[in-house]
Amino acid sequence: MPTALLPSFLQTTLGLGAARAAAALGVIEGIADGAAGVARFAGGPLADDPGRRRTTAVGGYTTTAVFSSLIGVATAAWQVGILRSVSWAARGIRGPSRSALLADIAPPHAYGKAYGFERAMDNLGAIGGPLLAIGLVALTSVRTAILISIIPGLLAALAIVIAIRFAPKLTERERRPIKIRVRPVLHGQLGRLMFGITAFELGNVAATFLILRTTELIAPGHAYSRTAILLYAGYNLAATLVAVPAGHLSDRRGGAIVLVLGAAAFTGAFAGFAFAGADIPLLAFLFVVAGLGIGVGETAQSAAVAAFAPVDLRGSAFGLVAAVQAFANLAASAIAGVLWKAVSPEAAFLYLAAWSAVAVVAFTAVAMRGRGEG
Repeated sequence: MPTALLPSFLQTTLGLGAARAAAALGVIEGIADGAAGVARFAGGPLADDPGRRRTTAVGGYTTTAVFSSLIGVATAAWQVGILRSVSWAARGIRGPSRSALLADIAPPHAYGKAYGFERAMDNLGAIGGPLLAIGLVALTSVRTAILISIIPGLLAALAIVIAIRFAPKLTERERRPIKIRVRPVLHGQLGRLMFGITAFELGNVAATFLILRTTELIAPGHAYSRTAILLYAGYNLAATLVAVPAGHLSDRRGGAIVLVLGAAAFTGAFAGFAFAGADIPLLAFLFVVAGLGIGVGETAQSAAVAAFAPVDLRGSAFGLVAAVQAFANLAASAIAGVLWKAVSPEAAFLYLAAWSAVAVVAFTAVAMRGRGEG
C-alpha cells in the first residue's frame, strides 16, 4: 500500500509536482535500497545461525510494518526518506533469515518450486495492497490509507510467528559466531552467476517509476491515477502467476536459462516504457511483461542460492546476493531519477533496458557453459 501511494503522496500531498517528485522518488528509493543492502549483507551472517534466524525474521517484519505506516504522518520529503529507509533496512535484514528458513524446510529437488511459491504469495499480497489503497483513498485520504497499512503489516509479523512455531524442528547445531564470509560463497556456479545478477538488478528500477511514468502519460498534470494503480496490480498479478512455473523450470533446466527469460522480459518492458504513449492497452501489456520479468528473476535467483551455496553458509549467501541486489537497485532508481529530471523519461528507461540486455548476454553465457560442462 505505501509503495503504490508513494508517488501520489510526494507529488500532491507534499506538493512537489511531477518533476521534483520523480527526482525525490529516485533519491528516496535509492537510499532505501542502499539501507536494505547494508541490512541484507549484515543479516546474512545472522541467518547462518538457525537460532538467530527466527528472531531476526519476526523483528524485521514488525519494524517494517511500523515504519512504513508512519510515512502517513510525514510533512516533508526528507522525513519520507528516513522512514522508508528504516522500513527497508528492516525488510532487508529479515530477508536472508526468511530465505534460509525456507531452504531448511524445502527438499533440495524442489527449491525452485518452493521459492516460486513464496514469491507468488508475496506478489499476491502486492496485488491486494494497491487495490485496497484505491478503496481507502476513495473513502479517506492518501495519508490515512498509508497509516492503515500498519494493520496488514502487523498481521504479516504475526503470521511469521505462527509459521515458525509450526515449522518442522531444525537439526540442532552449535551456535556460531557472527562472521562475514564472501569468498567461500562465490565458489562455483553461484560465483559465475553474480555478474549477470548484478546487471539484472542494475535495471530493476522501483515499480513506483512505472506508476509515475504511466500517470504522466495518461493523466498529465494529475498526481493520482486509479488506472496506473490498477496496472501496478496487474504487474504483481503477472509476477504471482509466473513464479511457480518459473521455479519448476528452474528445477528442471537450471537457474541460468530461467534468468535469461527474466532479463529479456525486463529489456522489452523498459524499452516499451521509453517509447509508449497514452495507450492504456499497451501500457497494461508492458506492466505485465515487467511483472513476468521480476517474477521469473527473483524466483530463479533464490533457487540458485539455495542450490549452489554451501549449506553452512546459506545465510551468508542469501545476504550477499540480496546486498548486491539492493545496491544495484539503489543505482537503478537513483540514476533513473536523475536521467528523468535532467534529460527525459525516455532516457531513463532506455538506460534500464540497456542493463537488462547486458544481463541477457551474461546469463546466456553461463547457461551455455553449464550445458557444455553437462
